[in-house]
Amino acid sequence: MSAITDGPELRARIKQVIVERLKLEMNPEEIGDEAPLFGEGLGLDSIDALELVLGIEQAFGVKIEDEEVGAQALGSVATLARFLAAKQTG
Repeated sequence: MSAITDGPELRARIKQVIVERLKLEMNPEEIGDEAPLFGEGLGLDSIDALELVLGIEQAFGVKIEDEEVGAQALGSVATLARFLAAKQTG
């Protein structure tokens, strides 16, 4: 498996996973890198979080160990990209 690096390609792939897994009625490009995924941002809820964790784990082969790690990693596309890149190198 190739190394995951935090860049435009990774962020675009994350957005694609978010839109596909959650069946959002929007284009992946409409999601801002720094926009919150929960609350004021995309308005995702706890059910969406579960589905998103499963999607991320399947798409990237990276395990999100617990709720606390997930809460930090799933803050935005940018935080998720940094998390995935760190998991790959760490």
